[in-house]
Amino acid sequence: MSETAPRNRRPENQATEPAAGTPKTLGAAGAGIGPAAAERTRRGGGDPAARGRTTIADGVVEKIAGMAARDVVGVHAMGGGIARTFGVVRDRVPGGRSVTRGVKAEVGEVQTALDLEIVVDYGVSIADVARAVRENVIAAVERMTGLEAVEVNIAVSDVKLPDEEEEPTEPRLQ
Repeated sequence: MSETAPRNRRPENQATEPAAGTPKTLGAAGAGIGPAAAERTRRGGGDPAARGRTTIADGVVEKIAGMAARDVVGVHAMGGGIARTFGVVRDRVPGGRSVTRGVKAEVGEVQTALDLEIVVDYGVSIADVARAVRENVIAAVERMTGLEAVEVNIAVSDVKLPDEEEEPTEPRLQ
């Protein structure tokens, strides 16, 4: 230090307590953090949100997409004939109902692609129902997971007619 420099000057990397009424330091996400957290960030800890990795399983995305698809008016059921038949048996087991029936997801680091198989009610516009399902699924998956839904393929495997019997009420074998 030179003779003309003030002696009470602190090194630039030394932490100081903010004066009363001074706003807190903002982190990367814009949230206010106190002096201790700001010091940890300066020491090389970085943004706490960047300290680790989050992975999302295919089944998580499948559940979100299945619930979102079922919310659309005109969707009678999910899955094809065999999947629905086994689903009826599975639904009778407590905790066995599968919201992922008719949904297949492939999840990457930041993107996901989905294939859905649906049954629509008779009389609805299939194109409109498919569009609504696609929009609802994309919105739900992107909002809840942060993943970009790059592709949502929809296969309409059946139409539920008004006079068709609902899923069998009793199994044929006992």
